[in-house]
Amino acid sequence: MQVLSVASECFPLVKTGGLADVVGALPGALAAEGIAVRTLIPGYPTVLRALSGAEPAHRFEDLFGGPATLLAAQAAGLDLLILDAPHLYDRPGGPYSDAGGRDWPDNPQRFAALSWAAAEIGRGAMPGWVPAVVHSHDWQAGLAPAYLHFAGTPRPGTVITVHNLAFQGWAPAHLLPELRLPADSFTIDGVEFYGGIGTLKAGLRLADRITTVSPTYAREIQRPEDGQGLDGLLRSRAADLSGILNGIDESAWNPAADPHIAAPYAAPEGREPNRAALRAGIGLDDDPAAPVIGVVSRLTGQKGMDLLLAALPALLGHGMQLAVLGAGEPGLEAAFREAASSHPGRVAVRLGYDESLAHRIQAGCDALLVPSRFEPCGLTQLCALRYGALPVVARVGGLADTVIDANEAALAAGVATGLQFAPTTAPALESALARLAALWRDRDAWRATQHNAMRAAVGWAASARRYARLYREVTSPRE
Repeated sequence: MQVLSVASECFPLVKTGGLADVVGALPGALAAEGIAVRTLIPGYPTVLRALSGAEPAHRFEDLFGGPATLLAAQAAGLDLLILDAPHLYDRPGGPYSDAGGRDWPDNPQRFAALSWAAAEIGRGAMPGWVPAVVHSHDWQAGLAPAYLHFAGTPRPGTVITVHNLAFQGWAPAHLLPELRLPADSFTIDGVEFYGGIGTLKAGLRLADRITTVSPTYAREIQRPEDGQGLDGLLRSRAADLSGILNGIDESAWNPAADPHIAAPYAAPEGREPNRAALRAGIGLDDDPAAPVIGVVSRLTGQKGMDLLLAALPALLGHGMQLAVLGAGEPGLEAAFREAASSHPGRVAVRLGYDESLAHRIQAGCDALLVPSRFEPCGLTQLCALRYGALPVVARVGGLADTVIDANEAALAAGVATGLQFAPTTAPALESALARLAALWRDRDAWRATQHNAMRAAVGWAASARRYARLYREVTSPRE
């Protein structure tokens, strides 16, 4: 079966978050299920520079303000279609914003173009390759199911995956004709959302199936408190909504063969050289007895980083050290810089994103902290499990689905893999840190939990089977 995956980013070509990791890793896992995936992404400058041997596959004479070319290429083991539209994507800055962090004002047109191209491919724009399913990821590809729906049949099956419901791609209503949406699409059963155009809402309403990235998040987003204004729609489509856990690329995240870390290892007993290397490399005191707490995260309120700052005295009071890698809200970045300045040798902070350092933190920290207020799935806790760093996570979304809390029963049964806490508050986080300190002192229980963590299933195999079944469900013959 042929499937077109459509997204705004894809690791290793372009990445701002976990979406890119998922889009980059899933095709390889699906190949084992007989699914041939081509991935359509925008032709940002960084993406075009990474290509070699790209061939034109289709030409758009006018794609939302200028000509564009679909380029067929292969890179990093991926079968790619690149939408080369210089008037939309050839600009400095990131995928969504300029160098100053301001959203590009034409983002509605930029990502409508991506969705339009996907829909045209789905309708046969490339006669030698016509997908049976178009799989959209997040709001940036949310209009693809709408374009296919309003174009009529025949059409491929459509699936949309919500990676984070908080980002919805709203656009003003006056753009309806400019975005090539028919007048009759502007209804509650179409693309209309709070008086404008909801690109994610359009996909959720009009795709054949909806997935999100963990079973718990699939339940959470049907509640008013977590549904971001879309809970009613999601409840109405509950029969078409599935929570399928993300996985990680186990070849990229493999402590036994990781080129980024000081000493590859296959068991927790081999982690000590990496702890020492992390402390030395990031500027923590040489104190092997102090547990190192790692954070690899966006520095935002959603990720609970303000709670970590509030709980920092408790963390340090337990004799722990803190290594932080991330970027995000300016106020939080400044607060973490101040924390590092106030506690040299005990708190180390690196602002920005560094893929190699992320690997070194996973291999060198003793526990990885993920105190998110909501978390659709989360990938860092999966990497931590793989690397034998015990995840300390809020009991939300995919964090609740992937970490087994080291409570008394789980420890006695020998199944614990980390710690969970609830609610997502600073006092609850402080209690989790106290539990972590107690577990650290019980060296036998700590080591057993590390072994459990490293045995946990964190790859894509089971989830790929579920996606393959879903694709087959939506490809019944269409009149």
